[in-house]
Amino acid sequence: MTVLSTRTVEKPWGRDRLPAPFVAPEGTRIGEIWFEPPETLDQLLVKYIFTSEKLSIQNHPSDAQTEAKGQGRQGKEECWYVIDAEPGAALGIGFSEDVDAETMRAAAEDGSIEDMLVWHAVRAGDFFYIPANTVHAIGAGVSLIEVQQNSDITYRLYDYGRPRELHLDEGIAVATGTPHDPHLRFHVPARGTQRLVEGPFFVLDRLDGQPDAELRAQYTGPLLVIPREGSVTVDGEEVAPGGCALAHGIDAVRFADDGLCLVTRPC
Repeated sequence: MTVLSTRTVEKPWGRDRLPAPFVAPEGTRIGEIWFEPPETLDQLLVKYIFTSEKLSIQNHPSDAQTEAKGQGRQGKEECWYVIDAEPGAALGIGFSEDVDAETMRAAAEDGSIEDMLVWHAVRAGDFFYIPANTVHAIGAGVSLIEVQQNSDITYRLYDYGRPRELHLDEGIAVATGTPHDPHLRFHVPARGTQRLVEGPFFVLDRLDGQPDAELRAQYTGPLLVIPREGSVTVDGEEVAPGGCALAHGIDAVRFADDGLCLVTRPC
């Protein structure tokens, strides 16, 4: 069993007060906590994100698009599971109506692209799947878990005047100028086992207590375990909320009967 090591990333837009069980060191603003992908399951990346300001409006290419450019399988599809949200917190995902490339570029250049996105007011338990090419942004006052393809290719389209590089040519070339599919967002009830993502690149389940035999049978290889309430044990070692562990099979994992846990594997 491998308890994944973490990388704590300070960001100007991060937060000095984090939701439990995390604590920001005094005088720091923590924006992200990454779990280093293990070599035996390096297709996926899990991280926590904490915001006090809006993040850039951006998108990511698909595997097919990066392969066509000779970058290998570096596409990025991702999902967000909101764990805490301040009043008024929102996520911007997709456009309110179809937008062509020329209009999108002009809106990115003058900043009006912010108002063209659909901003979803969020609360703890809200879930969103973000396909590659989707134009999106995380708003201020949000804490969430992100599970994604392990890629670092991000195209920033608009950054509220911050002095960072934009990638208009690359981003608009692959952007989907359409509304977000409503089937890809929903609220996860406080209790109950539920499948959150059914591919195409990874599966993600929220487990309430022990998984049943049918679900166990679907996990035949390595998986990542992310406790949310109550600890789990992997190969006899306890993993507490705030951690993430690699298990080489679901039979190595013992779930608390009253615990909540995220479990993910590549397809």
